[in-house]
Amino acid sequence: MQRDRIEAILQSLRVAYPGARSRLKYSNAFELLVAAILSAQTTDDQVNKVTVELFRRYPTPAALAAADPEEVAACIKSLGLYRMKAAHLVAACRNLVEKYGGRVPDNLEELLDLPGVGRKVANVVLSNAYGRDVIAVDTHVFRVANRLGLACAGNVRETEKQLMAVLPPGSRGEAHHLLIYHGRAVCRARHPGCRECVVSSYCSDEDHNGRGKASQ
Repeated sequence: MQRDRIEAILQSLRVAYPGARSRLKYSNAFELLVAAILSAQTTDDQVNKVTVELFRRYPTPAALAAADPEEVAACIKSLGLYRMKAAHLVAACRNLVEKYGGRVPDNLEELLDLPGVGRKVANVVLSNAYGRDVIAVDTHVFRVANRLGLACAGNVRETEKQLMAVLPPGSRGEAHHLLIYHGRAVCRARHPGCRECVVSSYCSDEDHNGRGKASQ
């Protein structure tokens, strides 16, 4: 893919979504890790509603590691899969305390060793908490990147590999947020708003592009 085409896509998205950044509310790597684990199959706004009280009750990895998973579950019960997420949080924090002295790891391998942490969550933490030049691929990033031809992949892992190869160094964390914003606002899974899309001319998915325009 031509570099000028990639930069044109990124620049158009920058103009459309100035200051795009994580919607999760956090003040340190521990809080981001917790929020990211909770965000699976749940909106960021829903996560933010429960983390206020969760962080008040359990402000450190040690506090959450010592918690009763049922009490944690009661605190986050408005979220989907809340019992499983509560168990993961307590287990992950016990791991943090026992293996890392309560510090959230700053490398992929150690993050992936934590219960409830997959590549997306790990890369969210690395990018947003530690400033690493990586891209986390969720459903929005997967969909939009493949529609725009930034990737041509059938799964999130391959999409991540391709985006890491084609995105300019230093732009990957920013690209993550821009693609998410665009996926939420315009390039939706169903009924994409192609008529209002600022990068529709770059869309490689003729089916979605054409159908979206016709449906407006």
